[in-house]
Amino acid sequence: MPSEPLIAEHVLEFPGGYTRTTGPVIGRFLTELRDGRIVGVRTAEGRVLVPPLEYEPGTGEPVTDTFVEVGPAGTVVTWAWVETPREGHPLDRPFAWALIKLDGADTSLVHAVEAAAAKAMRPGLRVRPRWKPEAERTGHITDIACFVPEVTTMISQVRTRYHIRAGRSLARFLEGVREGVFLAGRCAQCDKVYVPYRTTCPQCGSTIGEEVELPDTGTVTTFAINNLPDPRAPEVPFVSAYILLDGADVPMIALMGDVPAREVRQGMRVKAVWLPPEERTLSMSNIKWFAPTGEPDAEL
Repeated sequence: MPSEPLIAEHVLEFPGGYTRTTGPVIGRFLTELRDGRIVGVRTAEGRVLVPPLEYEPGTGEPVTDTFVEVGPAGTVVTWAWVETPREGHPLDRPFAWALIKLDGADTSLVHAVEAAAAKAMRPGLRVRPRWKPEAERTGHITDIACFVPEVTTMISQVRTRYHIRAGRSLARFLEGVREGVFLAGRCAQCDKVYVPYRTTCPQCGSTIGEEVELPDTGTVTTFAINNLPDPRAPEVPFVSAYILLDGADVPMIALMGDVPAREVRQGMRVKAVWLPPEERTLSMSNIKWFAPTGEPDAEL
């Protein structure tokens, strides 16, 4: 007895191909495809069938001789994803077979949809045909190479270069940051301590003359978790927080680091993480971020 099963390969083939006449309805549909248009046929009840049929499916009555141009755009009704295309498939990369209801049609057409991934497919997706080059069309459904999603979003690069001339208050504050300290201003009238340093009190309008050096520790008062990349951030997602420095009356915004975003909380005690002294400039980038101190949370 043979150890392996006996397998014989057979081929069923019509030499030269199977030829049939198209008739006036299907023939018109295929001719229009060759010319880059999609048409349906109107039934006596007013429905538009695409692809066109010679008889109304519900009644069996012959269709009218009224052809209607539809689409070319349409809407995906349902779909099935093909991860590994086979020989004879319309595309050599993953795609979806979809039922597409073209604009102006009452029935759906089966065709391939090229999408970046299965998650890009959904019922209601708007698609348009991608035609083969005119010279390659032969009057066949494959004259539509495939359907592709309509463009519904666009990315615009937003980048504006501008310069800020630091005033006396900001310049003095940045000088302190370069030295690794936070300089604040104390109002003699309302006793408020403001950081960054400023020369005028925003509450009472008095001139601030007293300069105060604050520690680089503080408390998170509120925060936001960000999921868009930022070159200054330690990772994504990252946290930007309002931090009330010890001795200050108003918080300042800064990045959080050395802690998972999910663990940041109001009341968390934090401390500034500085660049090495030799790398510092007149810039807030001297502070890499604030990191937890490990102290018990403060009461806000």
